Amino acid sequence: MKKTNAARLLDTLSIPYDLRAYDVDPDDLTALSVARKINLPAEQVFKTLVTVTNDGEHLFAVIPGNAELDLKKLAAAAGTRKAELAALKEVEPLTGYIRGGVTVLAARKPFRAFADETIELHDIISVSAGLRGLQLILTPADYLRATAATLADLTKAVHP
Repeated sequence: MKKTNAARLLDTLSIPYDLRAYDVDPDDLTALSVARKINLPAEQVFKTLVTVTNDGEHLFAVIPGNAELDLKKLAAAAGTRKAELAALKEVEPLTGYIRGGVTVLAARKPFRAFADETIELHDIISVSAGLRGLQLILTPADYLRATAATLADLTKAVHP
């Protein structure tokens, strides 16, 4: 299995992780689909969204796969008036990653990262390894250490 820049970054920080590969369906890149394929509950598979504030600052928002980002809560956590999702065409030039493979780890630019506070409820979590079809499995504490993410309530109420 090919090591990604995200995995190499964890190596340099001496952070243990597992790589888990899965088959990619380009028509279904959802975290729910990834969760089924890697056999983890969706709330433990965290997706990374790229957002932009009214000041033009880009932020990462890391939320559970079964949740929806609350942009007002993200803006409040970041100390800004407004945030919105970055345009899909901006994601790769900003991060170096394509949709379905975005991760805070070893991103092209070191944007501030915010992780939903539920991340700490789990023994292990899964995040993209920087490629579609490859997930990193690690502890929330190690992920937070590697990303310097700020914990915040970032999601809208989830309806089962």
